[in-house]
Amino acid sequence: MTFSTFNEATEAVTQFIRTGEGEFGELALALHSLQVQNVPAYRDLCLTRHVSVNHWQEIPAVPTTAFRDFEITSLPLEERTAVFHSSGTTGTAFSRHWHDTSSLAIYEASLRPWFQTHLEPKNCHTLSLTPPPAEAPHSSLAHMMSTVQHTSNFAGTNSPNGWEVNADTAQRACVGAINSNKPLLIMGPSFSFVQWLDGMKPPISLPTGSRVMETGGYKGRSQELPKPELHELIARNLGVRPDHIVSEYGMCELGSQAYDRIVGRTNCPTFRFPDWVRIRIVSPETRAEVAEGEVGLLQVFDLANIRSVLAILTGDLAVRRGDGFELIGRATAYEPRGCSLALSES
Repeated sequence: MTFSTFNEATEAVTQFIRTGEGEFGELALALHSLQVQNVPAYRDLCLTRHVSVNHWQEIPAVPTTAFRDFEITSLPLEERTAVFHSSGTTGTAFSRHWHDTSSLAIYEASLRPWFQTHLEPKNCHTLSLTPPPAEAPHSSLAHMMSTVQHTSNFAGTNSPNGWEVNADTAQRACVGAINSNKPLLIMGPSFSFVQWLDGMKPPISLPTGSRVMETGGYKGRSQELPKPELHELIARNLGVRPDHIVSEYGMCELGSQAYDRIVGRTNCPTFRFPDWVRIRIVSPETRAEVAEGEVGLLQVFDLANIRSVLAILTGDLAVRRGDGFELIGRATAYEPRGCSLALSES
């Protein structure tokens, strides 16, 4: 299989996402070949390493830091209609992931079914603790929230210190759900839940079936809580059952997301991506895949990354759990590395 144009790649990947028609390995190799030809920084990397790829697992993964220091895109300037930035701490450089109308459509086609599978939001009111996209145009998370909501309902605001939660707006959404006795789905980054709930008095009890999606990530914006404590804070203050709190894993450099449970399931949480994504957990030193139950860096191979690169080396440590992973946290030695060094070592 080969792709002559990105339109061909987009059609094939969209078909795979919607129907499962196709084979991941063939699609990945064809998309990789197209990206090598059309993403200059990636082509330089592959040429420098004399890369020969015969299997999707051999596709060179680009560190997320490369999106900060290089233009990892096949899109010429005049075709870039949107750009998502990483949510780094104030004053730090951020990654950039460019899109056009077509690649944004792939992003939305990828996020909808996996979100619906894990959050089952059909009968819920929705509330996002992010600002709306108009106020956060470079946030992939804000764009995601606007894509999955039935109605536009945002309690997040921008401030000189970053995102904050308008507690009055959030409270009104909760009261509205209680008065109508309809479940509420609340979505947002971890720091937003901490900011909002840490001083909340008295606690409330949302209608049965209410659920929460938290996306991790503190970035120094609030007190950082271990996940069990965060989920206990949410359950205690909102009356949401622990098995109705779902963790999401995503980043601006990816077109797809992973979730650690389907709402209501009591099995041990394990993050999984959809079928159009594959992962490897690799040794930071050798890049060899680690064994089941061992810790390594998370690599993601995402077909929804049409116009950049499909293979991403994250800076996150994870434990291999079958076809899923348990997230450990940031690799402390990863971020300070210069991007040129990271590219040469990938």
